[in-house]
Amino acid sequence: MTFITEHKVRWGVEPICRELQVAPSSYYAAMSRPVSARRRRDETLQAAIRRVWDEHRRVYGADKVWAQLKRDGLSVARCTVERLMRHLGLRGVVRGKTGVRTTIGDEASSRPLDLVARQFRAPAPNRLWVADLTYVKTHSGWVYVAFVVDVCSRVVVGWQASRSLRTDLALDALEMALWARRGKHLDGLIHHSDRGVQYLAIRYTERLAEAGAVPSVGSRGDSYDNALAESSTACTRPS
Repeated sequence: MTFITEHKVRWGVEPICRELQVAPSSYYAAMSRPVSARRRRDETLQAAIRRVWDEHRRVYGADKVWAQLKRDGLSVARCTVERLMRHLGLRGVVRGKTGVRTTIGDEASSRPLDLVARQFRAPAPNRLWVADLTYVKTHSGWVYVAFVVDVCSRVVVGWQASRSLRTDLALDALEMALWARRGKHLDGLIHHSDRGVQYLAIRYTERLAEAGAVPSVGSRGDSYDNALAESSTACTRPS
């Protein structure tokens, strides 16, 4: 209807309606129809939302704008505030990092081949291990956790937690796994991970070689290539 109104002077209502396959009577009915109660309320709320946003230095997001409107005695749902702020193009300021990445790859280093090809099955223990890094937000900040899972038993054979995303975090988890399976035959063991720099570091790959393990990594930007490790934090247990 807005398009017809904007161009009716140039082309006329009926020709435009014919091209758009809209009945002219529908256009005239819509234009003569009174403004709905929801639209009138939205216009009132938009003015109030913009006022609150401007008064607080344009840093408030939907939650704080909604709380301020309630303090001002204006009853409105939070989802309505969020919808109208999105319509107005208003958003709050986000402090700090907007997300945490644990799979920062090293583009300059050479990478092992993918020896698993999403076939997360092993006929016996110590034939295929998968490793990954995850993180948990706590009151004191982000806590990173590295773990190694034996695919045959789906048991976490090694894990380590740290306040920083350091190379030694993944290496410490690997050392725990090797200690847990000490005395076992590890020659030919496939160690599969993503392309994070922690797993491509020289110290990490050298430790795998010392243990007789063969490194394997998935493709870039594809969580399915390490899907078992991605889902292990919710379904496995430390041993």
